[in-house]
Amino acid sequence: MKKLIHFIPALIIFTMTTPAMAALNIFACEPEWASLAKELGGERVKTFSATTAYQDPHHIEARPGLIAKVRRADLLICSGAELEVGWLPLLQRQAGNTKVLSNERGYFEASAMVKTLDVPVETMDRTMGDVHAAGNPHVHLDPRRILTIATALNARLAELDPQGKEHYQKRYSDFKQRWQQAITKWQQQASGLKGKRIIVHHRDWVYLFDWLGIEIAGALEPKPGLPTTAGHLVSLKQALKLSPATMIVYTAYQNPRAAKRFSQMTNIPAVELPYTVGGAEQVNDLFSLFDVTIKRLSGERQ
Repeated sequence: MKKLIHFIPALIIFTMTTPAMAALNIFACEPEWASLAKELGGERVKTFSATTAYQDPHHIEARPGLIAKVRRADLLICSGAELEVGWLPLLQRQAGNTKVLSNERGYFEASAMVKTLDVPVETMDRTMGDVHAAGNPHVHLDPRRILTIATALNARLAELDPQGKEHYQKRYSDFKQRWQQAITKWQQQASGLKGKRIIVHHRDWVYLFDWLGIEIAGALEPKPGLPTTAGHLVSLKQALKLSPATMIVYTAYQNPRAAKRFSQMTNIPAVELPYTVGGAEQVNDLFSLFDVTIKRLSGERQ
């Protein structure tokens, strides 16, 4: 009896100090969606990102470790629009987890929640390069679309974990308020960027530039997904004589050689942008992603 008396307080203390197990196990295809899920889910979700900011999300190896993660997942959150078409379907098939297949409620496709840009208007073929039939998949680079996606994701989390509905709604409301305030701040900070012409490596930045009113002056890739060639850079330099550009941008996962080479050819500064969470030392969530991106576009060193 004495042992029991000593055991009960110890059990109470253990229960109070041990964190509750997450209700949802979330597999995010990219870091931005892991970050958003954590913003909305807090301690009720356990998140894992299949990729980092230093990996091209188009080209990922379907490793056994990723298959095991998908097998245990309650929810997959991915960009969609064929960004992960080269590796995600294989993970889903090999994992044998039917609840996260693409037609199930355990699969959440961010690009399907918003209007996509760069949707082809002509018949596609291989000569066009890496063009996505559903449109440009890099939707996370427009904070307005992020908010729309967050609204849909909040509803999905509550659907999959009904007991946490009030928890998710509270966190969503808090995120929405902070995000809307941040958008206003970013727009003010970036007001001087409107109308600027910028060279991109790949068309990752379509959504960001659409939001800020920046014009894509050209791309270092001759066609989407194809490697840069010396001949293309010469042609691009010639085209810029009529309409100059102010900057060349590339991401942490792209080889900087082409951007730096073109910078030498044109005396246009080349700037690395983080692209996603983890893409720079200071970028540890979605808020800091846009903070650092806008500062770098504005010429501030980070």
